Amino acid sequence: MVEQSDRAPLLDWEEIPPNELTQAVPAPAKENGSESNPPDGRSLGSTALAIGISLKERLGWEEKDQIVAVFVVTFDTRSGNMVEWCLPQDVNLDGVEFKSMASGSHRIAKDFIYFRKGCYFGLACFANMPVESESERGARMKSVGILSPSYTLLYRYMHFLENQVRHQLQCPGSYSPLEAFYEDKKAVLPPAGNGLVTACPTSAWVPAINRCMHPEMKITHPAGCMSQFIHFFGEQIMVLWKFALLRKRILIFSPPPVGVVCYRVYCCCSLANISIPGIGVSVPEFRPFFYINVADIAALATEMSYVACTTEKIFEEKKELYDVYVDNQNVKTHRDSLQPLLRLNGVDREKYRKLSEQRQLLLYTQEVDGDCTSNEEDLFILFFMEQNNRIFQTLSEVAASADPTLTAEHVRAMGLDPQADRTFLVDLLELYGIDAMLVIDNPCCP
Repeated sequence: MVEQSDRAPLLDWEEIPPNELTQAVPAPAKENGSESNPPDGRSLGSTALAIGISLKERLGWEEKDQIVAVFVVTFDTRSGNMVEWCLPQDVNLDGVEFKSMASGSHRIAKDFIYFRKGCYFGLACFANMPVESESERGARMKSVGILSPSYTLLYRYMHFLENQVRHQLQCPGSYSPLEAFYEDKKAVLPPAGNGLVTACPTSAWVPAINRCMHPEMKITHPAGCMSQFIHFFGEQIMVLWKFALLRKRILIFSPPPVGVVCYRVYCCCSLANISIPGIGVSVPEFRPFFYINVADIAALATEMSYVACTTEKIFEEKKELYDVYVDNQNVKTHRDSLQPLLRLNGVDREKYRKLSEQRQLLLYTQEVDGDCTSNEEDLFILFFMEQNNRIFQTLSEVAASADPTLTAEHVRAMGLDPQADRTFLVDLLELYGIDAMLVIDNPCCP
């Protein structure tokens, strides 16, 4: 049946019932740092955007391994989370012990976490194994993770990290496979500058793809990611889409496991893609922070635009740190000026209906005709990119005309509601610095 595709591999990362925590973690298989994807498809980046593939083929460019650190984090009953081992030994891993083992992880058997550490991205795999040890209070918990300048290649090593965290639980202190992995994959960082490794020359990317798309997001995205994201939020996806285009600070709360929520962070950023050159060069970069905790409060306080997720409920009280708060499927804001954007209108529902129809048609074509040239991920990414391009193309044409006045006809041509989307349009014009005048009468005001 067509609907069998609804449950993509991402949703396999669900909280495991407490009774299953009593099962021993299986012995690890021998691993030498293979780059093979996990067999269940839980990979970040296993499907490539068509635009990314064609560009890489045209440039003859391929991303290289860029692992700048590998580490093991453990939970100590006396000291709490702590970095047990790392390479290189002088790398700054302050805070990684909390980023790679999310608050509340003691209630689940395993998880994976994406996070940011300064200018680097991290991926850590967590596992919790019952043990007969009073000093460990009956449970041994560890995470094995890596840092890289880009998250687009981190998915390659998820299977390796999963095996290694099981190995660390079974054989604590055995780091030989991790040492060999680091020697094989370590990045050669530039001697000066900001420590970033440039995977592809900027001059090659900019003419082809708008710079307002986050650099790493132009290449890959996780299999099943957008499909499950939209399936989870339903029509609310249209609300998140508007907040994403307005570059708002979006914080997603969810209890562990964290992995699938990190994917939602990525998907939120993907909603704001625009491929029209020159649009968005002056707006804040829409930055994915992935998993955050209280140690990130100072860093978030300086951010003008971001998407992040957390398992710590205390963030809901820190209203100065975010504009939009997402509690599971409940999207809300404490800012009065943004309240109108929470209300779905008829045009929003019609857009969501069209998106659903396109998805069902694609699934039908794949099942009946065996068409494997297209996938749901590309469909969703391109659907919102086309919506965004349609809006900004119309705004640019109006602003460049002799009479830069936005009429109701212009707004309908953009796929928006002239009345219900008035607040959204006003904010959009101001944020992107588009010199056009909105003259649609507001029926709420005489």
